[in-house]
Amino acid sequence: MYLNPPEQAIVLCMDEKSQIQALDRTQPSLPLKPGRAGTMTHDYKRNGTTTLFAALEVATGKVIGQCLPKHRHDEFLTFLRRIDRAVPADLQVHLILDNYATHNHADVTKWLTKHPRFHLHFTPTSSSWLNLVERWFRDLDQKALRRGVFKSVPDLITAIEDYLNAHNDQPRPLVWTASAESILEKVTRGRVALNQVTNTGTDH
Repeated sequence: MYLNPPEQAIVLCMDEKSQIQALDRTQPSLPLKPGRAGTMTHDYKRNGTTTLFAALEVATGKVIGQCLPKHRHDEFLTFLRRIDRAVPADLQVHLILDNYATHNHADVTKWLTKHPRFHLHFTPTSSSWLNLVERWFRDLDQKALRRGVFKSVPDLITAIEDYLNAHNDQPRPLVWTASAESILEKVTRGRVALNQVTNTGTDH
């Protein structure tokens, strides 16, 4: 999908960033000034959470995003409908995502049957690094969330949407350079390591 995407189709890397916390610092931060670094208190107040559903278009780097209150199959269906509205009707939609239980719910399967242009491609277990949207989540966290001060969930959602809109104003595709062979080799090594850990934990 990354190296040889199908024609007349859009390839989207999709995932959820759940339980994003709206954190408010208990004391005002001290701004950066000559001779002193900016400081922030380590104490904070929790003001609720949101879940960000995001789908990164491989060819352009643009992101379709939506903040929703929870992380269930109902919200996943809501986001699928958002994608359906955003993507031109003449294009097939290929979604790369993990094999999370909500993605296989009976209601989701029923919706997909009625929308045959959608094709789901599940990444192997413990291979989230294969999903390019994870890099975008990392950048979002570092640039917009980690040092943010959010007095409410709406404040948090506004910050996420501002970052999303700024990104889409100047999107950059994430170029995948690894070969299919090297990817499969890395997945195999990961499975072997996981099995070794599992077997060690069950040996008494």
